[in-house]
Amino acid sequence: MTLLGAYVQPRDRRVWSGGLVTLLGEFGFSAGAARVALARLVARDMLARVRNGRASYYTITPRSAAVLKEGDGRIFSLGRAPRRDDRWTVLWHTIPEGRRLERARLTRRLRFLGFGPVQDGTWIAPGDREHEVTALLEELAVREHAGLMLGRPAASLDFRAFIARVWDLDELAARYRAFVAEYGRYGPAAARDELDDREALLLRTRLIHTFRQFPFLDPELPEDLVPGPRHRPEAVSLFDDLYKELAPPAQRHFDEVTMP
Repeated sequence: MTLLGAYVQPRDRRVWSGGLVTLLGEFGFSAGAARVALARLVARDMLARVRNGRASYYTITPRSAAVLKEGDGRIFSLGRAPRRDDRWTVLWHTIPEGRRLERARLTRRLRFLGFGPVQDGTWIAPGDREHEVTALLEELAVREHAGLMLGRPAASLDFRAFIARVWDLDELAARYRAFVAEYGRYGPAAARDELDDREALLLRTRLIHTFRQFPFLDPELPEDLVPGPRHRPEAVSLFDDLYKELAPPAQRHFDEVTMP
């Protein structure tokens, strides 16, 4: 999905299946494992298989396109602007045990939107997330099992201590520090001058695949409540520079491999 999200533009473009298998092989996946992964995406309605004669292609489904759009919105806005809304969003749900798939998907998407778990079935996030959460509940068809509330923390209790129990802020800071250490050695000039097209695709794909984990970990808490991670601004700037700089050579390699 990282490859598809980064390089398949426009979203309705067809991509040769053999090319995707080859690209996944460059990341260490066997041909068999790559084909199984693609088949699973088809089964989950994230990809559609299209045949043209003896050649097989994949296209991104409307469901997959919506997920990628949501992901891009979160990834490319993370850490770019200070949060000014002092409201918080609280979600609670009682999804039946028989709908475990919907519960698992809701959990993953809530984490990506910046929510943290308070207890089983109860989640909290800074800011007004009503629009995103309502759309998600509709998509998963679990709206009747959920409640949603917007509000402000009471000043009479130590909300900072509560936050520390919901999110692991020390682990988040360590992740940003590790990201800067790993990718900081690749300057835009070095990326342009020293990497061939294949190396650019490998680096750029690893870059976004690593960075896209931050939305699951970073709720972007209000700065007046909890100072942001020290290395987040550097990580965001580094990601933006490298991702843009590596785009042309990486896209060339993707197109060359996936367009027989």
